[in-house]
Amino acid sequence: MNANSKILVTGATGNVGRQVVSRLLTAHVGEVRALTRTPDAARLPQQADVRQGDLADSGALESALEGVDAVFLMWPFHSAEPAAAVVDAVQRHARRVVLLSSGAVQSGLPWDRQPHPVGRSHRAVEQLIEDSALRWTHLRPSTFAANALWWADQIRTGDAVRGAYGAAAMAPLHEADIAAVAVRALTDDGHDAATYTLTGPDVLTQAEQVRVIGEALGRPLRWQELSREAARQLLLADAAIPDSFVEVLLDGYAEMLDAPRPVTTGTVEEITGAPARTLHQWALDHADAFRRRR
Repeated sequence: MNANSKILVTGATGNVGRQVVSRLLTAHVGEVRALTRTPDAARLPQQADVRQGDLADSGALESALEGVDAVFLMWPFHSAEPAAAVVDAVQRHARRVVLLSSGAVQSGLPWDRQPHPVGRSHRAVEQLIEDSALRWTHLRPSTFAANALWWADQIRTGDAVRGAYGAAAMAPLHEADIAAVAVRALTDDGHDAATYTLTGPDVLTQAEQVRVIGEALGRPLRWQELSREAARQLLLADAAIPDSFVEVLLDGYAEMLDAPRPVTTGTVEEITGAPARTLHQWALDHADAFRRRR
């Protein structure tokens, strides 16, 4: 990418999108456009060209895509139904797309044979992009470390995190590492038709994650195991988690118990030159979210 390039970041106020915007601006790659439903509350850097809209608003998307060379595409839906129209709009304007897909996608299987619903929807989007005229890169991240923010209220008010499937193991991934890989794929050559599986450096159960966060905060924290139904009610009461996603989330944790232990990758370091950040570092970076209120 040259200094006159234009890059559109969708989901620009999300955990990853916000980092992508900031890193692109720091890299001085040209104009950075940021698509968000709430520009006034976005708190994005002033250098960003902030546009109002989302992927479901075809008019706003077309306007944001005008003159764009590349797109960072975050897929926000639990279905691939709107994907054909979105991909068609992107390929009418841009040459390159970097898709934030999902680690739930299993390689080698078409979308309709993916065993997990999140994998099915994201693989369907991947296939549409692969069948388009776009140059593409897919990012398949492991569990976001930022999912631990669901525990913030419990940690602020007590020393235990309540939930189900505490023995479920995963490799928590810092959103900054996802963004760093995305920016390289958007701005450097050599990433065409590449699918990158991204993980954090350590495999940790949910109970171990709580302990690590406590160590970063300088407080002893523990996991309190709940039945699935009790955990379901707790998640349904959380306004930050869509009700339709609760069963999908719990099913995913249940499957982790029976699945082989996750394997970490060195892809973050291979692409960026820096090792993937630990969950301890992530917790330090987000310590304010977990501190007790006075």
